[in-house]
Amino acid sequence: LFPSHRVRVFISTTIYLSTMASTVGVEKKKVTLRSSDGEEFEVEEAVAVESQTIKYMIEDDCAGSGIPLPNVTGDILAKVIEYCKRHVDSSAKTDDHLATSAADDLNAFDAEFVKVDQSTLFDLILAANYLDIKSLLDLTCQTVADMIKGKTPEEIRKTFNIKNDFSKEEEEEIRRESPWAFE
Repeated sequence: LFPSHRVRVFISTTIYLSTMASTVGVEKKKVTLRSSDGEEFEVEEAVAVESQTIKYMIEDDCAGSGIPLPNVTGDILAKVIEYCKRHVDSSAKTDDHLATSAADDLNAFDAEFVKVDQSTLFDLILAANYLDIKSLLDLTCQTVADMIKGKTPEEIRKTFNIKNDFSKEEEEEIRRESPWAFE
């Protein structure tokens, strides 16, 4: 190697090692989330602040001994954390080619994520609303909307196990007043 090449190799190696050391050696800040049934989850702060509710609690210094989430069970909180982690990891990919691939992967993940029983889906909606995670709330509500789309009122009642509490007369009156709703 020529002397000038050795300098370039040295500088390149030093920069690379310095970059690696700064990304590998940094421990990410974590917070503890406590579910309604007492389960505790240690989560990276970047993942936890996907929730606006948790973000505000951290900003208000309410995270010292863990953040209690009395409206979310451990099973549902684990799913919410999985969702948030995947979305944070996906947004970290900034290269255009990687971003397109990451977006496709994320869409596939989201599609699989909502393939759950109705009870879990509704619990996820409630958790997303309580935790103020807009993207999760949009995803879960859209899933319910897709389940309803194109169905008759009777089919919707059957799908969601809803009892028809209208009398025949009340139902006929509603059909006369709003025929567009039954087309």
